[in-house]
Amino acid sequence: MSRPLSLRHSTADDRPWIHELRHRVYAEELGQHAPNAEGRLVDGLDGDNVYLVAARGPVRVGFVSVTPPWVGRFGLDKYLTRAELPLLDEADVFEVRLLTVEPDARAGAAGALLMYAALRWIASRGGRRVVAMGRADLVGMYRAAGLRPVGRTVRCGAVEFEVLTGEVAELTRGTTGRHAATLTRLASGVDWRLDSSFAPGPDGCEHGGASFTAIGTDFRSLDRRLEVVAADVLDAWFGPAPGARAALAKDAGWVARTSPPTGAEGLLAEIAAARGLPLGTLAVGAGSSDLIFRAFGRWLTPASRVLLMDPGYGEYAHVTERVIGCRVDRFRLRREEGWRIDPQRLSAVVAAGEYDLVVVVNPNNPTGRHAPAAELRVAIAAAPARTRWWIDEAYLGYVDPAESLAPFAATDPRAVVCTSMSKTYALSGVRAAYLVAEPETAAELRRWTPPWAVGLPAQLAAVAALRDPAYYADRLRHTHGLRRKLASDLAGVDASVLVEESVANFLSLTLPPGGPGAAALVAECRRRDVYLRDLSPLSAAYEGRTVRVAVRDTADNARIVAAYRAALTALRTASAAPAGSASPAAGVAK
Repeated sequence: MSRPLSLRHSTADDRPWIHELRHRVYAEELGQHAPNAEGRLVDGLDGDNVYLVAARGPVRVGFVSVTPPWVGRFGLDKYLTRAELPLLDEADVFEVRLLTVEPDARAGAAGALLMYAALRWIASRGGRRVVAMGRADLVGMYRAAGLRPVGRTVRCGAVEFEVLTGEVAELTRGTTGRHAATLTRLASGVDWRLDSSFAPGPDGCEHGGASFTAIGTDFRSLDRRLEVVAADVLDAWFGPAPGARAALAKDAGWVARTSPPTGAEGLLAEIAAARGLPLGTLAVGAGSSDLIFRAFGRWLTPASRVLLMDPGYGEYAHVTERVIGCRVDRFRLRREEGWRIDPQRLSAVVAAGEYDLVVVVNPNNPTGRHAPAAELRVAIAAAPARTRWWIDEAYLGYVDPAESLAPFAATDPRAVVCTSMSKTYALSGVRAAYLVAEPETAAELRRWTPPWAVGLPAQLAAVAALRDPAYYADRLRHTHGLRRKLASDLAGVDASVLVEESVANFLSLTLPPGGPGAAALVAECRRRDVYLRDLSPLSAAYEGRTVRVAVRDTADNARIVAAYRAALTALRTASAAPAGSASPAAGVAK
């Protein structure tokens, strides 16, 4: 019985074979390049691009190359200028090159699986568009995979190529849609050793919360929660206020079986009193996602144009791009600028963009940076009257309630503020959130709110939480101290890793280039029941190297530091392993 086909990252030992196979195919077979005495073809991008290899045991059968945008140059730059092919200037376009298979393996699945592996690798690094050069005589194959010609052809030696492109989301839908049966068949015989998952999530949106799979989504082994450090989600490390806990526990049977107030009238009144807002400016939902889906579904259509911050919370891209199908642009936040939102640059982009909606998460998740309310008010005031702004303040409690734009949104029809009670109130499990808008907008959303949208446990807990601001102020102050200590301890493990604190209940770790990536670090920490969040799928700006760590209590933070230290040691050891050996994160696709 033949060995399964493995898909893995290349090693240094693969490079001689890659260069030799390239010479055999592109010089001797196709005449794209002149043969040379060494029998090897090298490339100026060899030190920067990524090679994925298909092999059966020790026998290599093919490879494909991916050039990420952070390299700063592409293979296509040799043939076309950026003016001729402006899509190469996009921040999240990846180039796929040199799909090459040994002659005796071309009748098998290696070529298709290498193309699929490149797609999954790109998606796992925040790629949104693929560009490629496809041989003109094979354009049908590329079209079948979902790529489309851009109207440019190039010639290299005796070979003519079409320039092709495709949206990562659309290509992924194709593999899980029309090619799903083929993918399922191929998966059964693949030894998948890449650090990206074999298959995308069921809805295509990358969320945290993988830690619950270790606990058990069937809820049969909840004691596992005591062994798992769930630092991949931003739930509070502390419990809800004593009054909220008492309200949930006092008569659990009655709470579970009793229908709540139909429109959450008591909760709305409590929010209005606690925030000093008119009752008519409020609407509630079962968490912020409920409000996002409900509001965006009413306001937007496939013809709508939306501006999102990048990096930013992935739910917004999912709803606008994949669910509604809007045209979505990104406002690029820059690491060299400390990930801050430049208000002048934002105003200029919005003024020129004719946007129906601009989404700002403030403080931002995942960058952890806060934009002053005064700057956002100026940007909103300067924007076209037709542009609505959605301000997500899920983490504002960690900054200053006075920085909320809720009072502004209560009177200005261009602004809506959404506030989750999950994070700062430690109520993620019961799902409660509210939004603030001028009365007409709020009334419209209340009309489209189903009865009993917020369950009785959530209403009881949220009302009790709002009545105990002193408890939460103390817990949030303590969170800042825990975060500073955790950041210091992590920074002491390895000075080459950049530790960036946020203003909220998380921080980030950015690994140096040229070594293990974020996915490998996350996988290795999971071996120790410590779950961190790989931010790579959210944005290409992270270059596959950044991990988010949620702040936990003192004991769990110590476990995070210990797991992180052990993971780095294991990854360094693995990098010195013999060629072809499995990485710590390797697994078999089933």
